[in-house]
Amino acid sequence: MNYPVRALAFDFGASSGRAIIGSFDGEKITLNEVHRFSNDPVEVGGTVYWDVLRLFYEIKQGIIKAKAAGGFDYIGIDTWGVDFGLLDEFGCLIENPVHYRDLRTKGMVDEAFLLIPKKEFYDKTGIQFMELNTVFQLFSLSRKRPHILERADRLLFMPDLFSYMLTGVKFTEYSIATTSQLVDINTKGWSSEIMDRLGIPRRLFSKIVPSGTVTGSLSQSVCDECGVPPIPVVAVCGHDTQSAISAVPSDKKDFVFISSGTWSLFGTEIDAPIVNETSLAMNITNEGGYGYATGFLKNIIGLWLIQESRRQWNREGGSYSYADLERQALETEPFKCFIDPDSPEFVPMGDIPGRVSDYCRRTGQYVPKTVGEIMRCIYESLAMKYRQTFDKIKSCTGRDYDVIHVIGGGVKDTLLCSMTASSCERVVRAGPVEATVYGNIAVQLLAAGAVESIEQARGIVKNSDKMREYTPENTKEWQEAYARFLKITVQN
Repeated sequence: MNYPVRALAFDFGASSGRAIIGSFDGEKITLNEVHRFSNDPVEVGGTVYWDVLRLFYEIKQGIIKAKAAGGFDYIGIDTWGVDFGLLDEFGCLIENPVHYRDLRTKGMVDEAFLLIPKKEFYDKTGIQFMELNTVFQLFSLSRKRPHILERADRLLFMPDLFSYMLTGVKFTEYSIATTSQLVDINTKGWSSEIMDRLGIPRRLFSKIVPSGTVTGSLSQSVCDECGVPPIPVVAVCGHDTQSAISAVPSDKKDFVFISSGTWSLFGTEIDAPIVNETSLAMNITNEGGYGYATGFLKNIIGLWLIQESRRQWNREGGSYSYADLERQALETEPFKCFIDPDSPEFVPMGDIPGRVSDYCRRTGQYVPKTVGEIMRCIYESLAMKYRQTFDKIKSCTGRDYDVIHVIGGGVKDTLLCSMTASSCERVVRAGPVEATVYGNIAVQLLAAGAVESIEQARGIVKNSDKMREYTPENTKEWQEAYARFLKITVQN
């Protein structure tokens, strides 16, 4: 193997996208961000869309800048799960992909249960029920806009759609497929039964390929425009959560993690799915990952509550940095009120601070009034939700874990990391911030043969970045507050 091996990772987050070169020298990965761009949903006529053509333009700009920065050997793309584009018989987009925060799926879960009972649905897929899941987006189309499905020839999830735009090759990568709630957990193929019973055409779905498959090379038109050779494109773990799991810097087989970003994904990696009455009752998901491993995890609304609160206050004329919000939270009295972060009213864009106050009022608690009080409520509620989820994970797996790995953008939120350690009564090991990018690059290196195993890849990530540890504090006070949190959230 000739070193360095240079992999170009495109990572799409809730508000931005990045093009980052990972240069592997045989021992560690060095990251170099060559391009950053906004990734803002666009609302038109009451529908929220991906700005997909502008984003593809930004991908090509990233390729051009990566060439100028020394070039690269492979490309991989990850996004969040569930969203997709629909192509017609000529391979053209029928309409801009719809963003998961659009409200078209409201009520679709309950309607689907009339056709497929909840337990049967879960037993077939092992996936957590969320209104935003692909299956409910498609079910909504079948009910409300059937002409769109009639015109569609192929469905491609967002990372696969961007890869298609680069290469002309249509495929579906395994990890992103499992977020759809349309994959049979036993066969690891599409569930034609669920499709048929919900009126979703089977013809839409491409062959599922394993994570780490080299699916094609840059098309001639892209090569000509960007001035690069036909570089291979790797189907990395297209679901950003699974990319992040690939980079958890643990030297143990059994580990737990929080992939902390706009969403918090709390879970562990196991060899085989856990699908039973307990996991159904807890609404825990079994998502596919590299090497057909299972990410056994719970989706929790995460930093979205802080991000959208800041946007709301700034829309109202404020000028708050995240450091300002953290400082004001620290200056207020602890444990005065709590919310359930996963309560449905906190999902849509808008006035999160107002909804926090309304939730506390509705549940008979102290109603937070100041910015600091609302932020303290959000921070503590997230930490307690993590504790609740941690207990569920341990109950389902029958295992205990002495360390919680926090990875992703939330690593930078030191207050939340500290509160998580205290709430969960475990050491929190925070890092790397760029876990998703490291995981994206690691799978490219696996595809290239530069790394032999996912275990080796995790060791390389551990050697490539700094970690920070947090230890539990004031555990008695946190235990007492957690008991109150459970009563409030259960009764609601």
